[in-house]
Amino acid sequence: MENEPYRYRQWSEARSMKAIPFSYIARNLWVRRFTTLLTAGGMALVVFVFAVVLMMSEGIRATLVATGQADNALVLRKGAGAEINSAISRDQAAVIESLPGIATNEKGQVLVTKEPVVLNNLPKRSNGKPSNVTMRGSSLTGLELRPEMKIVQGRMFRPGTSEIIVGIAIAKGFRGTQLGETLHFAQRDWVVVGIFDSGKTGFDSEIWGDVDQMMAAFRRNLYSTMVFRLADKSAFEKIKTLIGNDQRLQLDVKPEIQFYAEQSEALATFIRILGLSLSVIFSIGAVVGAMITMFAAVAQRVGEIGTLRALGFRRGAVLTAFLLESLLLSFVGGCIGLFAASWMQAVDISTTNFQTFSELAFQFKLNPEIIMKTLLFSLFMGFVGGFIPAWRAARMNIVDCLRAA
Repeated sequence: MENEPYRYRQWSEARSMKAIPFSYIARNLWVRRFTTLLTAGGMALVVFVFAVVLMMSEGIRATLVATGQADNALVLRKGAGAEINSAISRDQAAVIESLPGIATNEKGQVLVTKEPVVLNNLPKRSNGKPSNVTMRGSSLTGLELRPEMKIVQGRMFRPGTSEIIVGIAIAKGFRGTQLGETLHFAQRDWVVVGIFDSGKTGFDSEIWGDVDQMMAAFRRNLYSTMVFRLADKSAFEKIKTLIGNDQRLQLDVKPEIQFYAEQSEALATFIRILGLSLSVIFSIGAVVGAMITMFAAVAQRVGEIGTLRALGFRRGAVLTAFLLESLLLSFVGGCIGLFAASWMQAVDISTTNFQTFSELAFQFKLNPEIIMKTLLFSLFMGFVGGFIPAWRAARMNIVDCLRAA
C-alpha cells in the first residue's frame, strides 16, 4: 500500500507523456467535412498555381536542353547570346571545318553543318495574329547531327530548291504550314514538302530549308552558327583552345546542350519569379482561411480540450494535435491541387522565347522534385495557418474549459 502513491505518480507521468491518437485528429476533420472541404479547396487552388508554375518552368528547360546532343558542339560569334545575333564568315567556317577532332560519317564526310538562322512572321492558326518563327537553313548533314528528328509526313527537302520542312508544332499552330501548302516569304514561294517531329525539342518550333537557298533569299553572306560532332567528347577542350587562340576567328564554342540550357534561363526564370510571386500572394488568403478554420475548431471544442487536459494530456500534446490537424488539412489540399496540376501535362502550350524572340512550343513537366516542393509548400501553409490556433488551444486553462463545456 505504501507504494501506491509512487505507482500512481508513475502512471500519471506516463499518461501525461502520451500523444493524442491520430485517429482522433483525423475524425475531427471528418466531422467538420464541409468546412474541411472548403478550406482544403482554397489551399488546392494555391497549390495548383504553384505546381503549374514549376511545371511550366521545367517544361521550357526540358524542351530546350533536350534540343542539344551530348556529343555535338556549337560555334557562334563571341558575345552572341543567341543564334540570330551571331555571324560566321565563310572563311571562318572553312577554318572550323579543318580542325582536328571532328567526327566523320560512313562516307568519310566531316559532320559539320553551317546554318543561317533568321526570324519571319507567320499568322497563327487560332487567331490570325502574326508571331515570329525561326527559319533555319540546313542540309542532310544537319539532320544527321540531330538523330531525334524524324520526318513524319512527306519527305526531306531537295537541296537547291525552294522546298521546306516544318516542325510539328509549327504545322499545328500556324497557317499555311500543312503538307503541300505554300508559304510566301523572302520574295519567293516555298512549298511545304515535309513535317518533322524532333521529340518535343525546340526544333519542333522551326522551319527548315536548304542552306544556300535560305541565304540567297534573305540576302545573307554570313552563317549564324555551326554545329559539329566530336570524334571524342574528351577532345572538346582541345578544340575550344584552338578556336580561342586563333585570332582570325573571334568565335566561341560550347557544348550544344549547354548552349540550349542557357537559352532557357531567361524565360524560365521570368515565369518562375512571376508565378511564385502570385503563389505567395494567393497563399496568404489560404493561410488566413486555414487559420479561421482552426480557430473555429478550437472555439467549438473547448470542452474537449478541457477533458483532454483533465485526463492528463499535457499542453504539448494538445498543441501537437491541433497542429497535426492543420497539417493534415493542408496535405489533403496539396494532394488535390497536385492531382489537378498533373493533368496539365497533356496540354501543349507555346510562348515567346526572350532569347530568340521566336515562338517556342513546350509541355508542362512534372517530376519528383516538383512534387516534393509542392507538398512542402502546402504543409508550410498548414503550419503557418495552424500554429497560432494550436497555441491558443494549448494555453487554455483546464477549469475554464470545463466550465465552458
